Amino acid sequence: MYPISDMLVQIMNAQAVNKESVTLPFSKMKLDIANVLKTSNYLTEVERKKRKTKKSEQELIFVALKYDEHGPAISGIKLISRPSRRMYIKASQIKPVRSGYGMSVISTPKGVMSSKEARKHKLGGEVLFEIW
Repeated sequence: MYPISDMLVQIMNAQAVNKESVTLPFSKMKLDIANVLKTSNYLTEVERKKRKTKKSEQELIFVALKYDEHGPAISGIKLISRPSRRMYIKASQIKPVRSGYGMSVISTPKGVMSSKEARKHKLGGEVLFEIW
C-alpha cells in the first residue's frame, strides 16, 4: 500500500465524523507533510510522540484537526503521484489549484513544501497530492 494515501484517508475520515485528532504511524515523510499542512492552516497541531507497549516503543504522529464555522478546513484531497505512476514537475509548470483556493504538496530536493514555496524557491519535484 501507499503510506501517504493512508495518512490522507485517515485525516479525511476523521474529519468526516468530526474527530478532534488523529494518531498516525511515524515516518519522516509523513511528519514533513503534516508540518506543511499545519503551516498552510489545514491542521492546528502536529506533534511527534512515543507510545510504549509491553515489549517495544512505537513512534506516532499526533495531528489535531482544524474546523471553521463552515465545517472541516480540508474539503478535498486528490492524489497525483502514485507508486505505479510518479508525476514530476518543473518549477515553471506549477499551476494554482482550484483557482488559488487550494495547493499542491511537492517533494523537492530541499524537502517537502507547498506549491507556493516551491514556485518561490524555483524548485520542481514530485507532486504528491493536491488539497483544498
